[in-house]
Amino acid sequence: MIQNLVDGVLTGSIISLGAIGLTLIMHMLRFANFSYAELLGIGAYTALVFDKLLAVLFPALSGKIGALTLTGTLALSVLLAMVVAGVSAVVIDALVFKRIRAKADALSMVFASFGVALILRNVITLIFGQKAQLYSNDIAFAIVVSRDPLLLIKPDQVFVLIAALVLMGGLHLVLTRTTFGYALRAVAENPVLAQVSGVRLSVIVTSVWLIGGALSAAAGVFYALTNHLSPAMGHNFVLPVFAATIVGGIGSVYGAVLGGFIVGIASGLALMVLPSGYIPAMPFLIILFVLMLRPHGLFGEDQG
Repeated sequence: MIQNLVDGVLTGSIISLGAIGLTLIMHMLRFANFSYAELLGIGAYTALVFDKLLAVLFPALSGKIGALTLTGTLALSVLLAMVVAGVSAVVIDALVFKRIRAKADALSMVFASFGVALILRNVITLIFGQKAQLYSNDIAFAIVVSRDPLLLIKPDQVFVLIAALVLMGGLHLVLTRTTFGYALRAVAENPVLAQVSGVRLSVIVTSVWLIGGALSAAAGVFYALTNHLSPAMGHNFVLPVFAATIVGGIGSVYGAVLGGFIVGIASGLALMVLPSGYIPAMPFLIILFVLMLRPHGLFGEDQG
């Protein structure tokens, strides 16, 4: 049980990163973007490309960092992948969603997001193939933390959890300690009033796409670092990310973080009683449970 709980916390931290950007976009633009999770794949594969490129250009940085399988080139690649994924999110919005917003309703944007997801997933498959890949072929040995009960943790898992918490903490400081954070929250609550107060709505929307894309890229790299890369990784994260967003309450960053950990831990503990093939259904069950008991989520505002 302890091992499953620890694994669930790790998965939850990755889901939380993806859910933060989704909840901001859903609250600000008022539509469910089913293509959002594909940014995890874009980030993960972009980091793979930069890692190989930087290893050739700067071989001195290609060594492992301590006990991690993470190398210096991959660490730099994570930052570059976050930039690329953030810019990709802005470009997708400019080419697709912004045009639909000007001429159609939110339902049309939802349908368009399905199409965008299919395009992104198939482009990744076309370029990198369907075979799963790894950042490193080195074997990551787990450290025995406890023998009774038995608890094994890999150094990469510890790094991923700490890095995810650092990113969440950084975003918290931005939202609560900067003028930009105040403006972003003002637009999310009342776009018209925020514009009257001098906030440029277009700048805030672009910033939200950048932030969401960057956090999703980090989540994709962290997942691939502790598991593997595959073109379907974005598709596999759609339901958990939406579940986290709904559990926490649409529009609440802190709710998205808590929702991500709830979904991750629930999925981890479910392995104790269910075959692994049933685990992907856990987010769906969590969504149904939350919608029946608290439709607006844990931190969402009750509109009724």
